[in-house]
Amino acid sequence: MQVFENLSDISENYTGAVVAIGNFDGVHRGHQLILQTAKAKATELHKPFGVLTFEPHPKALFRPDDPPSRITPKDLKKWRLEEFGVDVLFSLNFDWDFASQTAQGFISSILKDAINASHVVVGDDFRFGQMRKGCPQGIKEAGIAVTPMSKLEEGGDALSSSRIRQALRNGDMGAANEILGWNWEIRGPIFKGDQRGRELGYPTANVKMEENIHPAYGVYASMVQIEGEDIWRPAATNIGIRPMFEIPLAQVESYIFDFDEEIYGKILRTRPVKRLRSEAKFETLEDLIAQMAKDCEQARKILA
Repeated sequence: MQVFENLSDISENYTGAVVAIGNFDGVHRGHQLILQTAKAKATELHKPFGVLTFEPHPKALFRPDDPPSRITPKDLKKWRLEEFGVDVLFSLNFDWDFASQTAQGFISSILKDAINASHVVVGDDFRFGQMRKGCPQGIKEAGIAVTPMSKLEEGGDALSSSRIRQALRNGDMGAANEILGWNWEIRGPIFKGDQRGRELGYPTANVKMEENIHPAYGVYASMVQIEGEDIWRPAATNIGIRPMFEIPLAQVESYIFDFDEEIYGKILRTRPVKRLRSEAKFETLEDLIAQMAKDCEQARKILA
């Protein structure tokens, strides 16, 4: 998949693409219906299959003090789109200048001049430009063929990013993954923590949450993949702030079963499978260690 983050860099090979437009946070089953429609149209017209999206998510610009809510941060979203077979990704910087352009300016400078889109596929509630005045009909009136897809066609409210966020915040991985159509994960480089887990006999691979949505804090049975490996390894993963030690920022800490190698700096993919319990503060370290043993036993059974 070819990626363009600047309009001036777009090569002629990728102009004239059939373009699906949206934030596509989650690339969930509803989004996939829009993508499938665009892909089929691209095949029909013998054109590249493209996606036009925006980074960072507009919510980060308009509501910067809100807690993290990204289901798929930039790199994970890019990976999901590539897995779906997208030929070209136009990932444009969403800042105040971009947000303040008129709807007609968006159509003229981006869809026509830069991308020269041959066909556009969007949700029929797609709005763009200053004051969100642009709509699919405006794209059509500008001379670009457009397929607006209704909520019903996309699976309605049952397939929405909001419902995925709600499921994740409830720790309901099954419900989240059902809407996504794939297994949600957290990705990030493994960093060296305070070594507390190693002192307790449970060394962990630690990853920062950063802009990922924070699922319900607690301990999860999970599967992890270490950069450079093809296999997925079972683990018990704590997501949260560790009440016993009160770390300032939430992080992901995975105790990988039957594994003891130096992996600092490598990218770790963590897929929580089932939430075992919420975070808790114990009377003594001995009580914590005993609970960790129970967590690992339960996780092994679930993941067997």
